[in-house]
Amino acid sequence: MAYADEVFIAMCRDIIDNGVDTTGEKVRPVWPDGTPAYTVKKFGVVNRYDLRKEFPIMTLRRTAIKSAVDELLWIWQQKSNNIHDLHSHIWDEWADPDGSIGKAYGYQMSVKHQYKEGMFDMVDRVIFDLKNNPYSRRILTNIYNFADLHEMNLYPCAYSMTFNCTKNKETGKLVLNAILNQRSQDVLAANNWNVVQYAVLVHMLAQVCDMEVGEFVHVIADAHIYDRHIPIIETLIQREPFPAPKFFLNPDVKNFYDFKPEDVRLEGYQFGEQIKNIPIAI
Repeated sequence: MAYADEVFIAMCRDIIDNGVDTTGEKVRPVWPDGTPAYTVKKFGVVNRYDLRKEFPIMTLRRTAIKSAVDELLWIWQQKSNNIHDLHSHIWDEWADPDGSIGKAYGYQMSVKHQYKEGMFDMVDRVIFDLKNNPYSRRILTNIYNFADLHEMNLYPCAYSMTFNCTKNKETGKLVLNAILNQRSQDVLAANNWNVVQYAVLVHMLAQVCDMEVGEFVHVIADAHIYDRHIPIIETLIQREPFPAPKFFLNPDVKNFYDFKPEDVRLEGYQFGEQIKNIPIAI
């Protein structure tokens, strides 16, 4: 069994069995038919993945890694907030007629800030510090900009990455670890999608900064399963999982801005039948 499956099954079982039901409460999300979208939720879920051991992609059903990487690079590399720069349609519900999602996600990544060493946006500052000051405890991004929330079509869900370097005593190389902070997560629709994205990001940054990958920690403040997703989850976690595939990242890429979705590959990826037409709350 892939470790990502093990984590997912245990998390879902815990949420369903021990979570808090919001049925009847005042909630913001609705289903496309206008019905309130209630959830069963757990507060403060923390999942840890050792990227040295295996790549954390679930096999119970397929996670489309190239589409996930395309969205990651849309935010972190292109620093875009326009869906016309994205190859999937996952943001269509939140885009205006021009394709913009407002001052969210990639827009926040593109804003430059003044530092002692000069002007940097958040991505370039992370890369600068990893290369020049890897033991800093201040290497992080945060796109939850309160001043711009009223101009965001959706508040950021995965809003902060914190990077921390240690040393491999055997090889002498620096090890890149990271924590993803997420205020809210639709577990069925987005959990492994986000895990895969930010695990890939750690691999990419480690490679361009001449480091090894270490731990990826995922902190979810509100991990929830929607009411209409519970029967789907119950069926999904009863499936027989497969072993984890092998992760491949093009070793010739040395500049973060040169990565493309095609530079990421999985070898031996087996997975269960895809779940179609998952209802999405908006």
